[in-house]
Amino acid sequence: MNNKKYIVKGEGLPQWSNPISHAVVVNNMCFVSGQLSVNEAGKYVSGTALEEAKLAFSNFFAALKTSDFSKEDVVFIDIAFSDLDDLAVVNQLFIELFPEGKRPARTIYQAAALPFEGKVKVTGTAVKDL
Repeated sequence: MNNKKYIVKGEGLPQWSNPISHAVVVNNMCFVSGQLSVNEAGKYVSGTALEEAKLAFSNFFAALKTSDFSKEDVVFIDIAFSDLDDLAVVNQLFIELFPEGKRPARTIYQAAALPFEGKVKVTGTAVKDL
């Protein structure tokens, strides 16, 4: 039987007006919704791709923490860019956040548009050992 937990609010998470959950936990898996450069008040914070990626990852990790998961549990990351020319700088951040031997599987792509005309969106999945 699946036990589902819908993470809508929590410490460090933006307060969305959108009808979404920041994450959904099913048994030993956590599915994190796309996180953007949005502060806790739910306001978009414009910046460089690196600045936006840092805040998006911060929101991603906050969703994990609120769900009782950690960065070490991440098995998959999906990063959408408004401009793939920003990949190199975000790759450096990715290397810092996930050291070699502990990097999750990853997809990257350029999106025609991101919410708030953002530069980076981070989505992912985490799995805990049973």
